[in-house]
Amino acid sequence: MMTVREIKRAIEILPIADQEDIREWAQAFQISHLRVEEPAPLPYLTTREFISVEDYLEQETLSDVRHEYIGGTVYAMSGTSEAHALIAGNLFSEIHAHLRGKPCKPYIADFKVRIEINQEDVIYYPDVMVASTRDGVEQYFLRYPKLIVEVLSPSTESIDRREKLLSYTQIPTVEEYALLSQKTLQLTIHRRANRWRPQVVSGAEASADFHSIDLSVPLAQIYEGLSL
Repeated sequence: MMTVREIKRAIEILPIADQEDIREWAQAFQISHLRVEEPAPLPYLTTREFISVEDYLEQETLSDVRHEYIGGTVYAMSGTSEAHALIAGNLFSEIHAHLRGKPCKPYIADFKVRIEINQEDVIYYPDVMVASTRDGVEQYFLRYPKLIVEVLSPSTESIDRREKLLSYTQIPTVEEYALLSQKTLQLTIHRRANRWRPQVVSGAEASADFHSIDLSVPLAQIYEGLSL
Protein backbone atom coordinates (compact mmCIF):
# COMPACT_ATOMS: atom_id res chain seq x y z
CA MET A 1 0.00 0.00 0.00
CA MET A 2 1.29 3.47 -0.90
CA THR A 3 1.91 6.02 1.84
CA VAL A 4 0.20 9.42 1.76
CA ARG A 5 3.52 11.04 0.77
CA GLU A 6 3.93 8.59 -2.13
CA ILE A 7 0.36 9.28 -3.28
CA LYS A 8 1.03 13.04 -3.21
CA ARG A 9 4.20 12.62 -5.25
CA ALA A 10 2.39 10.43 -7.78
CA ILE A 11 -0.34 13.05 -8.20
CA GLU A 12 2.19 15.86 -8.61
CA ILE A 13 3.69 14.26 -11.73
CA LEU A 14 0.34 13.70 -13.43
CA PRO A 15 -0.80 15.99 -16.27
CA ILE A 16 -2.63 19.11 -15.07
CA ALA A 17 -5.97 17.88 -16.46
CA ASP A 18 -5.69 14.65 -14.45
CA GLN A 19 -4.75 16.59 -11.33
CA GLU A 20 -7.88 18.74 -11.78
CA ASP A 21 -10.05 15.62 -12.15
CA ILE A 22 -8.62 14.21 -8.90
CA ARG A 23 -9.12 17.53 -7.11
CA GLU A 24 -12.79 17.73 -8.18
CA TRP A 25 -13.40 14.12 -7.14
CA ALA A 26 -11.77 14.68 -3.75
CA GLN A 27 -13.86 17.80 -3.11
CA ALA A 28 -17.07 16.03 -4.05
CA PHE A 29 -16.10 13.07 -1.84
CA GLN A 30 -15.45 15.38 1.10
CA ILE A 31 -18.74 17.21 0.64
CA SER A 32 -20.70 13.96 0.60
CA HIS A 33 -18.93 12.62 3.71
CA LEU A 34 -18.58 15.68 5.93
CA ARG A 35 -22.11 15.66 7.31
CA VAL A 36 -22.30 13.76 10.57
CA GLU A 37 -25.87 14.46 11.63
CA GLU A 38 -28.74 12.19 10.69
CA PRO A 39 -30.74 13.02 7.55
CA ALA A 40 -34.21 14.36 8.32
CA PRO A 41 -37.13 13.16 6.20
CA LEU A 42 -39.59 15.76 4.99
CA PRO A 43 -43.11 15.49 6.44
CA TYR A 44 -44.52 13.65 3.44
CA LEU A 45 -41.79 10.98 3.45
CA THR A 46 -42.26 7.87 5.57
CA THR A 47 -38.63 6.77 5.08
CA ARG A 48 -35.34 8.50 4.36
CA GLU A 49 -35.68 7.70 0.67
CA PHE A 50 -34.06 9.56 -2.20
CA ILE A 51 -35.94 12.74 -3.01
CA SER A 52 -35.78 14.61 -6.30
CA VAL A 53 -34.96 18.30 -6.43
CA GLU A 54 -38.44 19.02 -7.79
CA ASP A 55 -40.18 17.21 -4.92
CA TYR A 56 -37.87 18.82 -2.38
CA LEU A 57 -38.58 22.34 -3.66
CA GLU A 58 -42.33 21.70 -3.76
CA GLN A 59 -42.54 20.23 -0.28
CA GLU A 60 -40.14 22.75 1.24
CA THR A 61 -42.78 25.44 0.66
CA LEU A 62 -45.17 23.46 2.89
CA SER A 63 -42.73 22.61 5.67
CA ASP A 64 -42.45 24.57 8.92
CA VAL A 65 -38.80 23.50 9.16
CA ARG A 66 -36.22 24.44 6.56
CA HIS A 67 -34.09 21.69 5.03
CA GLU A 68 -30.88 21.70 3.03
CA TYR A 69 -30.50 19.24 0.18
CA ILE A 70 -27.40 17.19 -0.67
CA GLY A 71 -27.57 14.71 -3.51
CA GLY A 72 -31.09 13.47 -2.80
CA THR A 73 -30.91 13.62 1.01
CA VAL A 74 -32.41 16.38 3.13
CA TYR A 75 -31.09 17.74 6.43
CA ALA A 76 -33.23 19.73 8.85
CA MET A 77 -31.92 23.13 9.90
CA SER A 78 -32.08 24.36 13.47
CA GLY A 79 -33.71 27.67 14.30
CA THR A 80 -31.61 30.83 14.52
CA SER A 81 -30.73 32.74 17.68
CA GLU A 82 -31.43 36.44 18.23
CA ALA A 83 -27.74 37.19 17.72
CA HIS A 84 -27.71 35.26 14.45
CA ALA A 85 -30.75 37.14 13.18
CA LEU A 86 -29.39 40.56 14.20
CA ILE A 87 -25.98 40.00 12.61
CA ALA A 88 -27.45 38.77 9.32
CA GLY A 89 -30.09 41.50 9.33
CA ASN A 90 -27.63 44.30 10.06
CA LEU A 91 -25.31 43.19 7.27
CA PHE A 92 -28.16 42.73 4.80
CA SER A 93 -29.38 46.25 5.60
CA GLU A 94 -25.93 47.71 4.85
CA ILE A 95 -25.60 45.73 1.62
CA HIS A 96 -29.14 46.55 0.50
CA ALA A 97 -28.61 50.28 1.00
CA HIS A 98 -25.26 50.15 -0.78
CA LEU A 99 -26.65 48.31 -3.81
CA ARG A 100 -29.86 50.33 -4.21
CA GLY A 101 -30.14 51.41 -7.83
CA LYS A 102 -27.29 49.12 -8.94
CA PRO A 103 -27.49 45.92 -10.99
CA CYS A 104 -26.49 43.64 -8.10
CA LYS A 105 -29.25 42.28 -5.88
CA PRO A 106 -28.99 41.04 -2.27
CA TYR A 107 -30.90 38.12 -0.75
CA ILE A 108 -31.37 37.02 2.86
CA ALA A 109 -32.26 33.90 4.84
CA ASP A 110 -35.08 32.06 3.07
CA PHE A 111 -33.79 32.21 -0.49
CA LYS A 112 -31.65 29.27 -1.58
CA VAL A 113 -28.54 28.70 -3.67
CA ARG A 114 -28.37 25.66 -5.95
CA ILE A 115 -25.05 24.08 -6.91
CA GLU A 116 -24.19 21.11 -9.11
CA ILE A 117 -21.12 19.13 -8.05
CA ASN A 118 -20.15 16.04 -10.03
CA GLN A 119 -23.69 15.86 -11.44
CA GLU A 120 -25.26 15.96 -7.96
CA ASP A 121 -27.46 18.80 -6.77
CA VAL A 122 -26.69 20.63 -3.55
CA ILE A 123 -29.06 23.28 -2.18
CA TYR A 124 -28.31 25.52 0.81
CA TYR A 125 -29.90 28.47 2.61
CA PRO A 126 -27.09 31.05 2.94
CA ASP A 127 -27.68 33.84 5.45
CA VAL A 128 -26.87 36.58 2.92
CA MET A 129 -26.11 36.44 -0.79
CA VAL A 130 -25.49 38.91 -3.59
CA ALA A 131 -25.95 38.19 -7.29
CA SER A 132 -24.80 40.49 -10.07
CA THR A 133 -27.04 39.04 -12.77
CA ARG A 134 -30.55 37.71 -13.25
CA ASP A 135 -29.07 34.73 -15.07
CA GLY A 136 -29.78 31.59 -13.05
CA VAL A 137 -32.34 33.24 -10.74
CA GLU A 138 -35.44 31.05 -10.32
CA GLN A 139 -38.50 31.15 -8.06
CA TYR A 140 -36.90 29.52 -5.00
CA PHE A 141 -33.15 29.71 -5.62
CA LEU A 142 -30.31 31.27 -7.55
CA ARG A 143 -27.33 29.58 -9.15
CA TYR A 144 -24.75 32.32 -9.61
CA PRO A 145 -24.07 34.49 -6.53
CA LYS A 146 -20.89 36.56 -6.34
CA LEU A 147 -20.86 36.97 -2.54
CA ILE A 148 -22.06 34.52 0.13
CA VAL A 149 -22.10 35.18 3.87
CA GLU A 150 -22.85 32.73 6.68
CA VAL A 151 -23.27 33.58 10.36
CA LEU A 152 -21.61 30.86 12.41
CA SER A 153 -23.69 28.87 14.91
CA PRO A 154 -22.44 26.19 17.32
CA SER A 155 -24.43 23.51 15.49
CA THR A 156 -23.31 24.50 11.99
CA GLU A 157 -19.84 26.03 12.36
CA SER A 158 -17.94 22.96 11.17
CA ILE A 159 -20.27 22.61 8.17
CA ASP A 160 -19.89 26.31 7.29
CA ARG A 161 -16.10 26.20 7.59
CA ARG A 162 -15.53 22.94 5.74
CA GLU A 163 -18.40 21.53 3.69
CA LYS A 164 -19.84 24.85 2.55
CA LEU A 165 -16.42 26.31 1.83
CA LEU A 166 -15.78 23.38 -0.50
CA SER A 167 -19.21 23.70 -2.07
CA TYR A 168 -19.39 27.46 -2.52
CA THR A 169 -15.95 27.67 -4.09
CA GLN A 170 -17.22 25.36 -6.86
CA ILE A 171 -19.58 28.11 -8.05
CA PRO A 172 -17.69 29.89 -10.85
CA THR A 173 -19.22 33.29 -10.11
CA VAL A 174 -18.46 33.35 -6.37
CA GLU A 175 -15.72 35.87 -5.59
CA GLU A 176 -15.97 35.91 -1.79
CA TYR A 177 -17.24 33.67 1.00
CA ALA A 178 -17.48 35.33 4.43
CA LEU A 179 -18.10 33.91 7.91
CA LEU A 180 -19.26 36.03 10.84
CA SER A 181 -18.83 34.85 14.42
CA GLN A 182 -21.67 35.09 16.94
CA LYS A 183 -19.29 34.98 19.90
CA THR A 184 -17.12 37.99 19.11
CA LEU A 185 -16.73 40.77 16.54
CA GLN A 186 -14.89 38.73 13.95
CA LEU A 187 -15.05 38.16 10.21
CA THR A 188 -13.28 35.43 8.26
CA ILE A 189 -13.31 35.99 4.51
CA HIS A 190 -12.18 33.71 1.71
CA ARG A 191 -11.50 35.31 -1.68
CA ARG A 192 -11.05 33.64 -5.05
CA ALA A 193 -8.41 36.27 -5.87
CA ASN A 194 -6.47 35.05 -2.82
CA ARG A 195 -6.91 31.35 -3.70
CA TRP A 196 -9.50 31.03 -0.94
CA ARG A 197 -6.96 31.50 1.83
CA PRO A 198 -8.77 32.87 4.92
CA GLN A 199 -8.30 36.44 6.10
CA VAL A 200 -9.48 37.24 9.62
CA VAL A 201 -10.36 40.70 10.96
CA SER A 202 -11.70 41.36 14.44
CA GLY A 203 -12.58 44.08 16.92
CA ALA A 204 -14.91 47.06 16.97
CA GLU A 205 -12.41 49.22 15.06
CA ALA A 206 -12.04 46.73 12.19
CA SER A 207 -14.01 46.78 8.96
CA ALA A 208 -15.50 44.06 6.79
CA ASP A 209 -14.26 44.71 3.26
CA PHE A 210 -16.31 43.05 0.54
CA HIS A 211 -14.28 43.59 -2.62
CA SER A 212 -16.86 41.83 -4.78
CA ILE A 213 -19.41 44.60 -4.23
CA ASP A 214 -17.03 47.45 -3.37
CA LEU A 215 -18.35 47.82 0.19
CA SER A 216 -16.61 48.36 3.52
CA VAL A 217 -18.66 48.07 6.71
CA PRO A 218 -17.34 48.60 10.26
CA LEU A 219 -17.78 45.42 12.30
CA ALA A 220 -19.36 47.58 14.98
CA GLN A 221 -22.28 48.26 12.61
CA ILE A 222 -22.69 44.62 11.69
CA TYR A 223 -22.84 43.71 15.40
CA GLU A 224 -25.00 46.69 16.39
CA GLY A 225 -27.50 45.79 19.14
CA LEU A 226 -25.35 43.01 20.61
CA SER A 227 -23.32 43.04 23.79
CA LEU A 228 -20.17 41.09 22.99
